[in-house]
Formats: sequence, C-alpha cells, structure tokens
Amino acid sequence: MLGPDFPRDIAVAVSGGGDSMAMLHLAAAWARVYGVRLWVVTVDHGLRTESAAEATMVADACAALGLPHSTLRWTGWDGQGNLQDTARRARRDLIGGWRGVCGHVLMAHTRDDQAETLLMRLARGSGVDGLAAMAVRTTVRAAAAPVTCPDGPPSPATPSAAFEILRPLLDTDRAALRHYLKTLHIPYVDDPSNDDDAYARVRMRRLIGAEGLDVATLADTARQMGRAQVALDRRAHDVAVQVMRDDATAPGAVVLDRDGFAWVEAETQLRILAAALQMVATATYRPRLDALEDALARLIGGGTTTLHGGIVVPRGDRVWIAREPARVAGRIAVGESQPLWDGRWRVFGPNIKGLSVGALGEAGLAQIAAKPAPRAPRLVLAGLPGVWDGDRLVACQPLRFGPRYVLEHHPPGGELPNRLLAH
Repeated sequence: MLGPDFPRDIAVAVSGGGDSMAMLHLAAAWARVYGVRLWVVTVDHGLRTESAAEATMVADACAALGLPHSTLRWTGWDGQGNLQDTARRARRDLIGGWRGVCGHVLMAHTRDDQAETLLMRLARGSGVDGLAAMAVRTTVRAAAAPVTCPDGPPSPATPSAAFEILRPLLDTDRAALRHYLKTLHIPYVDDPSNDDDAYARVRMRRLIGAEGLDVATLADTARQMGRAQVALDRRAHDVAVQVMRDDATAPGAVVLDRDGFAWVEAETQLRILAAALQMVATATYRPRLDALEDALARLIGGGTTTLHGGIVVPRGDRVWIAREPARVAGRIAVGESQPLWDGRWRVFGPNIKGLSVGALGEAGLAQIAAKPAPRAPRLVLAGLPGVWDGDRLVACQPLRFGPRYVLEHHPPGGELPNRLLAH
C-alpha cells in the first residue's frame, strides 16, 4: 500500500470502535519498526451522550502508546437529510482540515464493510460504480479550512489541496479483529447504533449469512465490479479524448462532438456526462444514476437540461456542458492574493485591485457587443467569470472584452479525461 519509501507522517482516524482500535494498535507496532510518526484523530459527532467519553478512551489509549491524539467536534447536524452520509462527509472535511503535513489518513474499513456496502447499494439500484468495492486508496479533495490542534500534525510548508484515505484492513474480517482485541485485552466500544434497525447498514448486515450471502462472496463480487469499473472508465477516457472539442470562448466548459458522442454506447455516455458535470460544478460526488439517465435522454433528444449544478446544452453539432448560471457563486473582491472563484477560477492583471470577479450573467452579456458572435450558447457564456467594477463589466477575457487579464482555470480533480481515470 505504501513504500518502499514510507512517508514521515501518517494520520490515523480512530472512533473507539473495535475495527479502528485494532487498526490503531496494529499501526502503532508497524510505525515503530519503520520510523513513521503517527497522528491520531477522533471525530466526536456529538450525537450520543457517550461520544465524549469514547473520544477520551481513544486519547488514553494513544497516551499509553506514546502517540499524539486530537479530538475534533462536529456541530453541523441540522436534522435534515441522511444522518450517516452527512456525518461521513463532515468527518472527511474535518480530518482534511486537521491533517497538516499528513498526506495519508488510515481508516479501518473491513471486508464486512465491503459486503454491507454492496448490499446497500444493490437495494438502491446502483450500477457498476455503486457496486464496485471500496478502493484501498481514495484521493479526497480538502474541503475545509485548516484546523490547528495542540497535539495535531504541524502545518506543511506547501499546503496540498488533496490527501489519500488508505484502508489497510479491507481484506480482513471483523471477527478476526475482535479476536485480536480480546486476546490482547484492548478496550473498545460498541456503538448502539450498530444494532439499530433504523439504519440501512444494520438491516443489510442482518441479511449476511442467508442463501450464500456470506461476507467473502459479497466482498469478492465487489472486487469484480471494481475491475469492471476500471475497464469502463478506460473506455470512457479514450472516447472522451476523441469527441472533446475546443472552444476558446467557453473555457471551463466541456464541449463534445454531438454525433461522435451519440454513436457510443450508453454506459460510456453516462460516464462522460457524469464526469463533465462533476468538473464544471466542482462536485465531489457524481449525480444519481436515475437523474443522470434522464439528463442523457434529454441531451440525445436535443433538449437542454440542468443537473448537479451544471447545464447541458446541445446546439448544432456540439454539446456544451457548463456551470449552471443560476448556481454560480457571488462575486469575490480582488486583493493582494486571488482566491478561487466558484472553486475553479483565478484572475490576475494590472490595476485589478479593488475590483471583483463574478459571473457574466445576462447583465454582463448585455454590456458586450461581441462580433462575430461566439459559437457557445448564451446559457453557457452567462457562467463565465468577468471582472467587475460595481455594476460595470470591466473585462471578460474569453470574449475579448476590455483589458487583457490572465484567466486561470483550476478544476478540482483535473480536466475531463483525467477525471475518468480517477478509479
């Protein structure tokens, strides 16, 4: 998984449950041998009265092992949506802000987790991607501001926008880890929610063992789906390279040859469309399959559709996939440093201090008399970044309006073809 040149610092996420406590002790023994510094973190979601005591138990175990420990507290639950999914995303964000110099975070997912996840996604009607195994390594974009803790990792000299989640126990059964804990008398906690039938994962766990649905078989099926996912992604990458087209007046948009896209198989079309929408909307997750299939059907039929913060516009012999204008973030002021606007754009240039960067919209387009008219539809152009002085549009580099500024595009996860090889 790592090596032969191991990183100097690795983070370990430990909840206090059996799987993560076993991983903590296994990792501590390994790190001593290889001279790696471990930094341990517990996220207290504050959803149960026992959670603070569980974080203290982890801290005590780390003290006994001579390891630094930090507790991060989440207070963001508003009672809306899927609790477990929201908590998982919040946990990643908090750890991403805390990790400092650590480019890798160990998490204790097991073969049992693989089996349960497969059943959950099967019940939701997921396709190959949903049924594919959790990866041993997953790259995560840091979505939170840096957090400094007294016993946390030091800040890096050069911050990185991404880190890797490593899952060293994916081929290990939960029962084997429990045996390890009991043999060495290592304390751990059992979260009562693990027996609460209100959660889909618990209900799926109860199905395992019936009619041949054992953990090993389900995990093997997930791995086979993972292999299929890699092959399908490679096919989508190769097609994307062939059908993508350039349009200097619509940077940041994905432009496809309409006929070339229409003639490939539906699975490849869906993958290209999903990756394009993720890119233009800076979305971490791909759209739901049913919504994506509806958007593809509208595209093939020549209709415009919005989805996932993006807009899909077929016109003539091209298809444009761009940021949905109505969802574009507001303006940001330009100072000594230029933060990302809408998660993707930086603008530099002379005499720019005191101005702002924001979407053109109809107000900006009305101030531009572009001749000849751009090929891209107005819906696509409306999401382009422009330089503003109050309500007056100062410049829009792609449409050659106003003074020349340097416009840089920084899509999280890379441009479209590379995104299709992310697995």
